[in-house]
Amino acid sequence: MAKSILPVAAMEKLLKKAGASRVSEDAKESLREILEEYADKIGKKAVEFSRHSGRVTVKGTDVKLASK
Repeated sequence: MAKSILPVAAMEKLLKKAGASRVSEDAKESLREILEEYADKIGKKAVEFSRHSGRVTVKGTDVKLASK
Protein backbone atom coordinates (compact mmCIF):
# COMPACT_ATOMS: atom_id res chain seq x y z
CA MET A 1 0.00 0.00 0.00
CA ALA A 2 1.13 3.56 -0.63
CA LYS A 3 2.24 5.84 2.15
CA SER A 4 -0.57 6.55 4.59
CA ILE A 5 -2.16 9.97 4.77
CA LEU A 6 -4.18 9.74 7.98
CA PRO A 7 -2.27 9.90 11.28
CA VAL A 8 -2.39 6.94 13.67
CA ALA A 9 -3.13 9.30 16.57
CA ALA A 10 -6.39 10.33 14.89
CA MET A 11 -7.42 6.68 14.66
CA GLU A 12 -6.90 6.29 18.39
CA LYS A 13 -9.01 9.40 19.04
CA LEU A 14 -11.81 8.03 16.85
CA LEU A 15 -11.81 4.66 18.59
CA LYS A 16 -11.71 6.24 22.06
CA LYS A 17 -14.56 8.56 21.07
CA ALA A 18 -16.47 5.39 20.14
CA GLY A 19 -15.95 4.11 23.69
CA ALA A 20 -12.67 2.17 23.69
CA SER A 21 -10.64 2.39 26.89
CA ARG A 22 -7.45 1.17 25.25
CA VAL A 23 -6.50 0.80 21.59
CA SER A 24 -3.80 -1.47 20.17
CA GLU A 25 -1.42 -0.38 17.43
CA ASP A 26 -2.91 -3.08 15.20
CA ALA A 27 -6.40 -1.64 15.67
CA LYS A 28 -5.18 1.86 14.78
CA GLU A 29 -3.41 0.62 11.66
CA SER A 30 -6.41 -1.46 10.59
CA LEU A 31 -8.82 1.44 10.97
CA ARG A 32 -6.47 3.75 9.08
CA GLU A 33 -6.18 1.27 6.21
CA ILE A 34 -9.95 0.78 5.96
CA LEU A 35 -10.74 4.50 6.15
CA GLU A 36 -8.15 5.38 3.52
CA GLU A 37 -9.49 2.71 1.14
CA TYR A 38 -13.05 3.97 1.67
CA ALA A 39 -11.98 7.61 1.22
CA ASP A 40 -10.19 6.68 -2.01
CA LYS A 41 -13.36 5.11 -3.42
CA ILE A 42 -15.48 8.12 -2.43
CA GLY A 43 -12.90 10.53 -3.82
CA LYS A 44 -12.81 8.80 -7.19
CA LYS A 45 -16.62 8.86 -7.44
CA ALA A 46 -16.71 12.53 -6.40
CA VAL A 47 -14.22 13.40 -9.15
CA GLU A 48 -16.42 11.57 -11.66
CA PHE A 49 -19.46 13.57 -10.53
CA SER A 50 -17.62 16.89 -10.81
CA ARG A 51 -16.33 16.03 -14.30
CA HIS A 52 -19.80 14.90 -15.37
CA SER A 53 -21.05 18.33 -14.29
CA GLY A 54 -18.34 20.00 -16.38
CA ARG A 55 -16.30 21.16 -13.39
CA VAL A 56 -12.71 20.56 -12.37
CA THR A 57 -13.46 21.52 -8.76
CA VAL A 58 -14.82 18.80 -6.50
CA LYS A 59 -17.52 20.26 -4.27
CA GLY A 60 -19.01 19.06 -1.02
CA THR A 61 -22.15 18.00 -2.83
CA ASP A 62 -20.05 15.71 -5.04
CA VAL A 63 -18.51 14.06 -1.99
CA LYS A 64 -21.86 13.66 -0.25
CA LEU A 65 -23.41 12.16 -3.37
CA ALA A 66 -20.44 9.82 -3.80
CA SER A 67 -20.76 8.55 -0.23
CA LYS A 68 -24.32 7.31 -0.78
